[in-house]
Amino acid sequence: MSLIQSLLDFNRTFVEDKQYEAYLSDKLPQKKMVILTCMDTRLFELMPKALNLRNGDAKIIKNAGAILTQPFGSAMRSLLVAVYEMGAQDILVIGHHGCGMTNLDTKALIAKFAERGIPELAVQTLENSGIRMDKFLRGFRSPEEGVMHSAKMIRNHPLMPKDVRVHGLIIHPETGKLDVLVEDYQVEEV
Repeated sequence: MSLIQSLLDFNRTFVEDKQYEAYLSDKLPQKKMVILTCMDTRLFELMPKALNLRNGDAKIIKNAGAILTQPFGSAMRSLLVAVYEMGAQDILVIGHHGCGMTNLDTKALIAKFAERGIPELAVQTLENSGIRMDKFLRGFRSPEEGVMHSAKMIRNHPLMPKDVRVHGLIIHPETGKLDVLVEDYQVEEV
């Protein structure tokens, strides 16, 4: 049986038995928060439970390392939509210990492109078009560095209202223990 077929078989029973009723909620985040976090599979259920979040409490945006690589990319767009259209008042950037983006080897990742059949010309064309692979595929030296990078980019964004609170945290992917790096991050004026 294929992956899709097994998912569809389960889904048919899920809908027929009305199991979805336990998850009904409004599209607006009840706790008026949006979370930018990592896509690590260990956080899928653990993070919401560790934060006492239930379905409908928060908007959750996941990407590799909870890192914003571009101030006008899709993750930032989602944060802005959560603030302006969904009423989010707090943004939590939550990284985690043991993140795969720590010390990511961009050159090794690009080599894997070739192993999977992507021609070197494709990477060169992107580079020549202004897509810098070292920026696009960048990691960080520590999860704390990554969280603070993203928090700073959010706080400094020209479209982010100053009354939105931006917080930075690290979660342990096995225990769910949270450490606060920064609460209501504010960039010091120079």
